[in-house]
Amino acid sequence: MYEQITTELKPLAERIDTLRGHLDIEGKTRKVADLESQSATPGFWDDNERAQRILKEKGQIERIVKDWQGLAELRDDITTLVELATEAADDDTAAEAQKQLEILDDRIRALETRRLLSAEEDHMDAILEINAGAGGTDAADWAEILLRMYGRWAERQGFSTELLYHAPSEEAGIRGATLAIRGPYAFGYLQAESGVHRLVRISPFDQNARRHTAFAAVAAYPEIDDTIEIDLNPADIEMETMRASGAGGQHVNTTDSAVRLRHLPTGIVVLCRAERSQHKNRDKAMKMLKAKLYQRELEKRQEAQDAVNAQKKKIDFGSQIRSYVMQPYQQVKDLRTNLAIGNVSEVLDGDITRFMESWLAARAEGTLQSGG
Repeated sequence: MYEQITTELKPLAERIDTLRGHLDIEGKTRKVADLESQSATPGFWDDNERAQRILKEKGQIERIVKDWQGLAELRDDITTLVELATEAADDDTAAEAQKQLEILDDRIRALETRRLLSAEEDHMDAILEINAGAGGTDAADWAEILLRMYGRWAERQGFSTELLYHAPSEEAGIRGATLAIRGPYAFGYLQAESGVHRLVRISPFDQNARRHTAFAAVAAYPEIDDTIEIDLNPADIEMETMRASGAGGQHVNTTDSAVRLRHLPTGIVVLCRAERSQHKNRDKAMKMLKAKLYQRELEKRQEAQDAVNAQKKKIDFGSQIRSYVMQPYQQVKDLRTNLAIGNVSEVLDGDITRFMESWLAARAEGTLQSGG
């Protein structure tokens, strides 16, 4: 058992050494020290925007360095555990080393994936739109299941979420929702989710318990922070206010606080009713609009080279990216990478990082398929 752990640890240690070079840990360590020195200079906060940019850059680089150092430390800890287990013939210590080995493998894979997230927008927070498609009530229910799935994924990552828009369906589920997910590289990971998601199951809304197929469309956009300028002409924006739907009785919203913005040159429309304040809803709607315009510009700029963005331009129900089958068998399969997972319940509870990592790796290798 002890020799087996040592054998399994060797390729993991080699991957850690490879990451050290690929990530340029020494260079990043020097960069962190340089940014730290800049932040300590007199007058650093005189230019608040510049100061915030520097601190943000320092935090991002520092996080990568600390993550790699954590891998190296865990590798050394496992080596020590194996040595102790071997000397004392202690199976409990060996079992602990095996457990830590699995954790190390997961963390190495996560950092290897992080290396693929090098685009300017990858580190940003994300805005996720979910809309029910073909399938009637089942599709509305499916859209709500996806909303919960992404919320659980965010929770697993330690990310925060904010529901910006929620349109309930008449019978069950939702017609659509917009969710902000905020955390390191949120958009980098969630961009893998853009497309049509297909569900096959015995419908809980069919009295004859027949199998139904339902679709929902997901679109991810980077949430633009204040350091990125998006030129918006106020004359190009049409604003409409309306009464936000809400609970009845004493909690009913009696003011026109919901805000819909339409960008006239592109036809892009956003709606926010998350707050009771019209002013706050307008501010959030503007961020949503900027996010969509930013993503649109990215797609235009990269369309010739990036087949993935070309896929995202047109989301229709003949080109689903992932299929979730609950009957007659259990399987979630990504049609772009052919990754298949049999535990549907775990996936719907937010265990979707493997799909994201697989998509990012396939994109880097140029092996993405077009879906079906």
